[in-house]
Amino acid sequence: ITKRLDRRTVMWTMTLLLILSDVLAAGAWSLAVLLTARVVLGIALGGFWSMSAALAMRLVPSHLLSRAMSIILTGVSIATVCAAPIGAYVGDIWGWRSAFMLAAAGAAATLLVQLITIPRLPPIGVASFRSLLDVAKIPMVKIALLVVLLVASGHFAGITYIRAFLEKIPALDVETISLVLLAFGISGFFGNLAGGLLAEYSLKAVAALAPLLIAIAAVSLLTAGASALASAIAVAAWGFAFGAVPVGLQTWMVRRAVPEQAQSAGVLLVTVFQVAIAAGAIFGGLLVENAGITSAIAYSAVATFVAALIVFLVGPKRET
Repeated sequence: ITKRLDRRTVMWTMTLLLILSDVLAAGAWSLAVLLTARVVLGIALGGFWSMSAALAMRLVPSHLLSRAMSIILTGVSIATVCAAPIGAYVGDIWGWRSAFMLAAAGAAATLLVQLITIPRLPPIGVASFRSLLDVAKIPMVKIALLVVLLVASGHFAGITYIRAFLEKIPALDVETISLVLLAFGISGFFGNLAGGLLAEYSLKAVAALAPLLIAIAAVSLLTAGASALASAIAVAAWGFAFGAVPVGLQTWMVRRAVPEQAQSAGVLLVTVFQVAIAAGAIFGGLLVENAGITSAIAYSAVATFVAALIVFLVGPKRET
């Protein structure tokens, strides 16, 4: 839809939608308005992630793309660690609507920085829905998207219900679970950085080792999860591994699979990732309801192990 627009104009528009979403949520007078605000937020975030890797390719030298993606994705880890506690704190003091206004102010500051710093980025070529289909038919893209589907669905099938697991198996109290989840977020931050650095040397390694580590963490929860310490270490390791996942997968798609169609590749990756998030969480819920909480963790282990195996066997080749 935005194929003929300057990329910086699209980025500014996505940020404006983010601000609009927060303002609508802060002033929501009905559930319908609040849900509309969340839909607008989803459009803004989906649009941003679809073009982020392609923008990074145009803003930095190609050999620094992995590092650039790591820096971009570090924002997610910082938000994971800080945003929810800050929002809860502000909400307790001034009410929940004030948390959305604070988010709107942060987005407005971001837009100001974007207006000042982002150079002109006219569209390169003219993307179309047909081009998306053409890119999706490329064998390496099919493999990468299958890996995305397995890793994301496996991750969210298990991590969505990790609190229930920690409450039931090692029987941790609420305060301890909060600390474990904080460790998950902090580990993800360092996973982003590690993934970016490793991807500069071996893209195949980061794309394969990250899901493999998730599988190992899931198996550890299944075999030693009754131990509070073992569970905490496994969850932290899981967070570290998943922090590296987006760096490896996005870099694989836009730099190695179809570098000449980076934005189309980004769109496909984000779409499949979002579908996998929903499918993984729903499938995990069905497993939990019908076979117990450990079944969701078991699926996480199997799906991520298969993803790692696929990358090892037919993933991106080492650059020469």
